[in-house]
Amino acid sequence: MKQRLFILTICLIATLKMMAQEFTLHGRVTDEDSHPIELATVSVASQGKVAFTSLKGEFSMRLHSADSVMVKFSMIGYKSKMRVLRKPRGKQNLQVVLHTDAAMLGEVNVTGEKIQTDQTQEIKLKDARLAPSANSNAVEGIIQQQAGVSTHNELSSQYNVRGGAFDENSVYINNVEVYRPYLVRSGQQEGLSIINPYMVDKIGFSTGGYAAKYGDKMSSALDITYKTLRSKGKSPIVEGSIAASLLGADAYIGLGTRKLSWLNSVRYKTTAYLLGSMETKGEYKPNYLDYQTYLSYQPNKRWKIDFIGNISDNHYNFEPSDRETTFGTMENVKNFRVYFDGQEKDRFLTCFGTLGITRNITSNTSISLLGSAFYTREQEKYDIQGQYWLDQTETSENLGVGTYFEHARNYLTARVMSAKLMLKHKVKKHDLETAVTLKREHIEENSVEYEMRDSAGYSIPHTGKDLYMYYSMKARNELNANRIEAYLQDTYRFTSGGDSTQSGDIRQTRYTLSYGLRLSHWNFNRETILSPRVSLAIIPASHENTTLRFAAGLYYQAPFFKELRDTSTINGVTIASLNRKIKSQRSIHFIAGYDYRFKVNEQRYKFSAEAYYKALSNLVPYSVSNVKVVYYGQNECSGHAAGLDFKLYGEFVPGTDSWLSLSLMDTRMKLNGKSIPLPTDQRYAVNLFFTDYFPGSRKWLLSLKLAFADGLPFAAPHRELETNSFRATAYRRADIGMSYQLLDNRHHEHRTFLKNVTVGIDCLNLFGIDNVNSYYWVTDVTNQQYAVPNYLTGRQLNARVLMEF
Repeated sequence: MKQRLFILTICLIATLKMMAQEFTLHGRVTDEDSHPIELATVSVASQGKVAFTSLKGEFSMRLHSADSVMVKFSMIGYKSKMRVLRKPRGKQNLQVVLHTDAAMLGEVNVTGEKIQTDQTQEIKLKDARLAPSANSNAVEGIIQQQAGVSTHNELSSQYNVRGGAFDENSVYINNVEVYRPYLVRSGQQEGLSIINPYMVDKIGFSTGGYAAKYGDKMSSALDITYKTLRSKGKSPIVEGSIAASLLGADAYIGLGTRKLSWLNSVRYKTTAYLLGSMETKGEYKPNYLDYQTYLSYQPNKRWKIDFIGNISDNHYNFEPSDRETTFGTMENVKNFRVYFDGQEKDRFLTCFGTLGITRNITSNTSISLLGSAFYTREQEKYDIQGQYWLDQTETSENLGVGTYFEHARNYLTARVMSAKLMLKHKVKKHDLETAVTLKREHIEENSVEYEMRDSAGYSIPHTGKDLYMYYSMKARNELNANRIEAYLQDTYRFTSGGDSTQSGDIRQTRYTLSYGLRLSHWNFNRETILSPRVSLAIIPASHENTTLRFAAGLYYQAPFFKELRDTSTINGVTIASLNRKIKSQRSIHFIAGYDYRFKVNEQRYKFSAEAYYKALSNLVPYSVSNVKVVYYGQNECSGHAAGLDFKLYGEFVPGTDSWLSLSLMDTRMKLNGKSIPLPTDQRYAVNLFFTDYFPGSRKWLLSLKLAFADGLPFAAPHRELETNSFRATAYRRADIGMSYQLLDNRHHEHRTFLKNVTVGIDCLNLFGIDNVNSYYWVTDVTNQQYAVPNYLTGRQLNARVLMEF
């Protein structure tokens, strides 16, 4: 018994001694303004203990006592602090203040023109709302006029960049990737762009060699930043506008206080008036309506909450009646007449929303959590019968007579949800950015299409034994997949050397080095892709108005849905299914650029030139019908795209922006052993955007848009790409608009309700040029084919009015 009591006493004394050697450390970490610092690190290296502060800046940890315990407090963007505790016992409480690191870059306000030091150029929007446009999408209208960009349909907001397809262009709004409808196959069907020009603050656009933060697309990146209204005083800011024209109407209102910014816009568009100028006559009933809101709440300098919501309902209804087209040469004129029965009814309903929460840890460090959801429900239904006659005008010879019937019941539903965690940090000469994105994709497709052709009593194709449709396709597919994306990039700005000027100033050569890595994995095809990207800009000390730019990178076109649709034909019926073995298309960019800034008569100008080469591999061949891209569903090609882009930009007239661009390009791809141009091969393109005031008056403003672009390769529909032996005629178009400012109170000393009232008139397709959008192919019983051009819109006048308050 005595032995047991002795052992128990020894254990009790040892336990009490050990307890006496432990203590609890509580505390709170704040900045100079007494704001809590969350996720700060509290560490005791000698004991291997680490804790992190809560959202209130509080922490708690159990430690072993000693003669001295050294506790370190650290956080990115702040100076670390050490506290030494002497023989701590029981409960200890610390209040720690961390100070901003003086070596960090503070906020800098820069005025004047921004010098481009990467592959993203900043584009201004100020004159776009008054520029003549047939598609009413102001932002894309400006993008289509840039060097290296082409379009061949004034009704469409889509564009090709350096030989890439429409699907190879990524679009971001406030750091969130946005999507477009999938079934749209004609510019006539397109509604309003999701980019609302009334809300846009900044436009960044890159035609290649762009940074790692932009997604897995091969051609271009369009980065849109929406504006916020902030009141500096107690009175709120209210602004708005109402616009109307023969092509639609818009209403916008924005409210801003010290903490809240709320923008709202309703847009309506109809192209019935414009489509009436086309050769196919009938009853056009298109109407497009959308509502968009952007809410930004910033209760203090630490926190910011952003919400963007958009709903768009687009209807395209059409009942064709007849059409007559004359084409050919002066010595060989043909006349094509069609009488129609039936109708087309399409609807594209899309919803898009983003919610972002940003925590500014310091003025140089922020962390954001961004959630987004995209939903689209699309239907394309048409039953159209046409009875046609093709005649030789000079001889009245009948070349072909027949009937065709086109049918479609295409339905598609898609949902894409994503969550993105993004961190930005500035330290000394570095701008660091990293993010991780998780995406969930769900797509359901149910499509049936067929086309019957009958020429002179014979169904085509005519085998003598079997009766087949000219074209028949069925697709019933469902996609459920997860995607993870991550990137890390850094922009490093540094200088070297130093030359003394006559005034004693020292000029240094300035460098901007951007480099990054992008990682993506898709569980549908179990593919992981890695994209390194780098760019360098140099401003020589001896030539401060010159910038030399170089960029290179590995870019992937990660398959999404269209690329997956592989087809097989059995007994004349084409079945579309999803190919799980497909891989990402790949493009290696090599770019060298030159910028020169100069003045003429005190007006600023900028000349830019870029040479590029894109090595393409793992290509999925595709054909283009109007603005619909149809892929083969297999990685079958390799190729290249190379060219030169030139642009002269400046204030040719004080207070206005104008530019002239020239693009030269060559593309090739190897398919089944044959070298052919890409379907978007445009060998040359010239674009001009010019604004000017009438002499002696600042109230009259003239805007001119000119486009002259090479025609694209084409062949008969439902044929192999190797047969692309024809090239469409060049796309030539001139739009001119004149605006008159009835009222201008923007600089009035006293507050007035109306700030600006402007009226205008546009002449679209000024010279009435018949541009070819596509071809309708007539086949006679001998299998001889005639390509009948489908022309775009003719000359039209558009009146408009804009009121701003």
